[in-house]
Amino acid sequence: MRQTVAHLILSRRSELSVSTLSEVRQTMGSNSEAEYVRTIVIGGGQAGLAVGYHLARRGIPFLILDAAERIGDSWRTRWDSLRLFSPARYDALPGMPFPAPADTFPTKDQMADYLEAYARRWSLPVRSGVRVDDLSHDGRRFVVRAGARRFEADEVVVAMANYQTPRVPGFAKELDPGIVQIHSNRYRNPGQLVPGPVLIVGVGNSGADIAMEVSKTHPTFLAGKQSGVIPWRIESRLYLALTVHLMRFVGHSVLNVRTPIGRKQRPRFLHGTAPLIRVKPQDLVAAGIERVGRVAGVRNGRPVLADERVLEIANVIWCTGSEPGFSWIHLPVFDAQGDPLHQSGVVPSMPGLYFVGLHFLHAMTSATVNGVGRDARRIAVAIGKRPAGTAATERTNEHPTDRRTGGVLEPTIEAAGYGRSLTRPRSS
Repeated sequence: MRQTVAHLILSRRSELSVSTLSEVRQTMGSNSEAEYVRTIVIGGGQAGLAVGYHLARRGIPFLILDAAERIGDSWRTRWDSLRLFSPARYDALPGMPFPAPADTFPTKDQMADYLEAYARRWSLPVRSGVRVDDLSHDGRRFVVRAGARRFEADEVVVAMANYQTPRVPGFAKELDPGIVQIHSNRYRNPGQLVPGPVLIVGVGNSGADIAMEVSKTHPTFLAGKQSGVIPWRIESRLYLALTVHLMRFVGHSVLNVRTPIGRKQRPRFLHGTAPLIRVKPQDLVAAGIERVGRVAGVRNGRPVLADERVLEIANVIWCTGSEPGFSWIHLPVFDAQGDPLHQSGVVPSMPGLYFVGLHFLHAMTSATVNGVGRDARRIAVAIGKRPAGTAATERTNEHPTDRRTGGVLEPTIEAAGYGRSLTRPRSS
């Protein structure tokens, strides 16, 4: 009987999240209608969905706005052969295990489908195809604009990674127009390339992974200098049995903003290049990939290296990273480098504004699938403590309504603040 009553209450709460507790009001002095929701979450990837899960647990009205047409598209639209670097046991969001063998490495499509199923299972209110192009504050509330749509909110959670805008050197436009140029965020497979040599610029994990793939069909140059390499094979038994658990502990509990070593290493993680994880330098050599130096510019429409060598190529794939993509946030909350000024996701200078999903938001794992849930919980707790007419007290023994089972799951025990259910050991 108690479970039935709890189910009805949570089901009703889910319905109230957006419909009854959101208001459509005529903004005074404006010709456009503004939809009021207590909390707006911008971004419907793993960070936004994890935040939504924890807000729903606390009965806080919210709405998730996502630019993609379909939940999971941020993964679905990446290159076809992409696989995660972490095994499935650590690829779950709070409350729902990843549906794959624990020691396998999911594909990007499996991850995309998991996110879609996660939002459906917890009935999270996601509006897809809504690209936010302006965030400001009118002195009373936050104002979120997405084209002709206008939203008002008491709290806003920006749930996305630091870097959203592809970075390409200025001299790229000087290359011969016959050379195919693709940034790694647009690359899908070698079928996009024309016959002839390929130059891949950037020796990070994307560059190394893509180089291994295109080298099977095209002569391949890989330009740049790697920043390091993880010495072990991540598919090895030793890694899966021991090292991955140690790395997760270090990334969660040692390298974070609360420890001296974490604070010291944080700038390096924010602005440096990650070491090679799956592909090793010897793999590149074995694949016949030619390593070359830095691309310094263009000469007669062809890329020229720092040593003055000119490369005759037909394709360029820019694996050169991305720039901060927060130009649409018109609030004084950024430093000179364009990084948000926050304390583990909380912006002290702008009460009610939060970030989740940033690199090293709180710990080295903050931008990863297995680390974002902990940060999401922390932010949801902070929002729940803010005074608001619709605020709910924190309920740590309830899950949002599980659409799959039609009821409330077992009470969970939060372990060490990780938001990990002891009754569901593969949740993170």
